[in-house]
Amino acid sequence: MFDTLTEKLGAVFDRLSGRGTLSESDVDTAMREIRIALLEADVALPVVRDFIEKVRGRAVGQAVVKSVSPAQMVVKIVHDALVETLGGEEGEGLDLAAQPPVPVLMVGLQGSGKTTTSAKLALTLKKQKKRVLMASLDVYRPAAQEQLALLGKQIGVDVLPIIVGEKPAAIANRAMAEARRGGYDVVILDTAGRLSVDLDMMAEAAEIRNIVNPKETLLVVDALTGQDAVGVAREFNEKIGVTGIVLTRIDGDSRGGAALSMKAVTGRPIKFLGAGEKIEALEPFHPDRLAGRILGMGDVVSLVETAAEKMDKDEAERVAKRMMEGRFDLNDMLSQLHQMQQMGDLKSMLGLLPGMGRFKKQIDEANIDPKVFKRQEAIILSMTPVERRNPDIIKASRKKRIACGCGLSVQDVNRLLKQYEQVADMMKKVKKAGKRGLFGGLPAGFGGGFGGMPIFPF
Repeated sequence: MFDTLTEKLGAVFDRLSGRGTLSESDVDTAMREIRIALLEADVALPVVRDFIEKVRGRAVGQAVVKSVSPAQMVVKIVHDALVETLGGEEGEGLDLAAQPPVPVLMVGLQGSGKTTTSAKLALTLKKQKKRVLMASLDVYRPAAQEQLALLGKQIGVDVLPIIVGEKPAAIANRAMAEARRGGYDVVILDTAGRLSVDLDMMAEAAEIRNIVNPKETLLVVDALTGQDAVGVAREFNEKIGVTGIVLTRIDGDSRGGAALSMKAVTGRPIKFLGAGEKIEALEPFHPDRLAGRILGMGDVVSLVETAAEKMDKDEAERVAKRMMEGRFDLNDMLSQLHQMQQMGDLKSMLGLLPGMGRFKKQIDEANIDPKVFKRQEAIILSMTPVERRNPDIIKASRKKRIACGCGLSVQDVNRLLKQYEQVADMMKKVKKAGKRGLFGGLPAGFGGGFGGMPIFPF
């Protein structure tokens, strides 16, 4: 998401950084280029106009002229303006401050990912120790109710039993009654969509809203539809009254215009981003973090949160301790491979690191294969316990046996052993230097490398 915009804004700031001082003419040229970049990113014209006026008004002030680094000050001004456009410093999370069971109404067009998002949200709430009941009110799309039931089973969240022929309003009433009897905290009501906004869909959504009086009405929209998504959001908000927006498929949207336009045009905050098909792929929306990503500053906070949520802290600390002591064998490497796979897509993780946006082209060209972890894991699992503890004993005959055992080549085995040797050598140097880790600039507690994540090269 925002790949094109990030690249173009980066080029603008690179040109500014070559100047010791900035004239009003320099600022005007930069604003013109930023305006074009935003329009090409499919940001709504009124939003672009307001954004440029806001940035220019601040950029020609004395703070920039007197700044030690005028170009960096302009970057900060653009960052702050992006945060304001996206919804303010702090994102608006889900509001569940009501007497349980709290109804959450999911609305949107057909094909926007409403049902999957309902399950993703249910899983998110389950992780927060909330007891959730899901109910499908979509009696029109074939197998829509069955789809939600399967997703509920997959994530371990209860779903209201299906009664064939029951109308949406009756399902909503039954869901709320069942939730009260069962002591549920939250009820997620997945409504029916249409291919486009029409009176029947709006009337049905309004009827259900009046029945359940939802604390949250979340509009699910597909980021890939660009400004059409903004138009849909405006109509739903005017006719139904939404409290927040969930943008889906943001991983497939390289422009990002919908995200940048949504709050300014509708007045409603983006509350979640759907970034992938995996059921865990739903993240809370933080305007300041997203602004950092757009400007290539990365998002270390989200990276650390992902690591904290998905990695085994005790195991990471155990491996990190061994690495810092200069003791690192293939069992430790196997553990780190497992941890890395828990983190998700490697390219997405790299994108959260500061400055990595500049190397996007190189990362893409490197064609990092996510299956590399599985192959490396298979190689290590084909070794005996003695070989894992003492990799030095693995010579030609053992390499052939290991390669046959995992269905790969001897060259693949050699490649993994070389990577292991590189890391082991680095750990020995760290121990000799008496340092805590290779990356001394990172906060304490990050373990060996980065929170126990693999630091061996690929």
